[in-house]
Amino acid sequence: MSTRTAKALRTPGGLSLRYEPRAALAVLALTVVTLAAGVVLIGSGDFPIAPGDVVATLLGDGTMAQEFVVQDLRLPRVLVAILVGASLGLGGAVFQSVSRNPLGSPDIIGFGQGATVGALTVIVLFGGGSAAVAGGAVAGGVVTGVLIYLLAWKRGVHGFRLVLVGIGAAAMLTAVIHYLITKADLIDATRAVLWMTGTLDGRDWAQFWPLLGVCAVLVPLTLAYGRPLRMLEMGDDAAYALGVKVERTRLVLMGAAVLLVSVATASAGPITFVSLSAPQLARRLTRSPGPNLAASALMGAALLLVADWTATNAFGERQLPVGVVTGVVGGVYLLWLLVTERKAGRI
Repeated sequence: MSTRTAKALRTPGGLSLRYEPRAALAVLALTVVTLAAGVVLIGSGDFPIAPGDVVATLLGDGTMAQEFVVQDLRLPRVLVAILVGASLGLGGAVFQSVSRNPLGSPDIIGFGQGATVGALTVIVLFGGGSAAVAGGAVAGGVVTGVLIYLLAWKRGVHGFRLVLVGIGAAAMLTAVIHYLITKADLIDATRAVLWMTGTLDGRDWAQFWPLLGVCAVLVPLTLAYGRPLRMLEMGDDAAYALGVKVERTRLVLMGAAVLLVSVATASAGPITFVSLSAPQLARRLTRSPGPNLAASALMGAALLLVADWTATNAFGERQLPVGVVTGVVGGVYLLWLLVTERKAGRI
């Protein structure tokens, strides 16, 4: 942390906390943007509601019709979008920091594809319902994470090796996805393709509460490891010298990130490129070194809310799955990132 911009905050108990004003302001601004985007998204649709009326309804001062539309139909979808976006942004920040590579994103190094294989296995081979599909996605992501970790292990897990192993695993898992689709009948294939697109349609309180329970455990755990993760970015030797238990820290963080990405995928399908772009945009906004975990989570939530509003309102009566919008925008961002990294001589 730069001593030129860092500030010290002393608590009554004598504890000294260091922070960067720009990063703190960025987190505050992203929080405001996320809340505002959520209010706008709740108010949009076939039954439009003004932002002021949305806030009044959330505070218990709306009409019966507004309460039904807001509380029962739209609020769960927005809350799921916030948690899914935050999980993807936070998971992406962890993997990019662990690998010390901006391309070390879960949807590039195989974890998203692993969750997709797990979900499609349940759909195609067993004809499972939505709960079974979600469980299959989580199991697929976790198994993929374990295998990639073991394959990348050689006296520790190093970033370049992790990215290479992950890209290879992603290619093989993509082939498995295509195979499963060819084995499915028409109904299951249609269901599988729709799930693979990534959508927030039909999300209700049944999807929100399990996702909230997982995030309530994993998000604080990941944020608590922010300081050791920042030291890991300096290299294993430097982290060891500073007292960080490197492999245990890396294992805990990667495990939490895999679970966050897997549960997010189980809740909304494989929504691509949020985990790639959110940490990078957060770092550019804060202009702060380190993983910027809180900013990345909020950036992911804001990006997904804006993408969902665009998918449902920017194309007239034809509504698109949110995964289409994130895929197009994220693909353009990936190309720009590749060009930038090549010019910098890092790839």
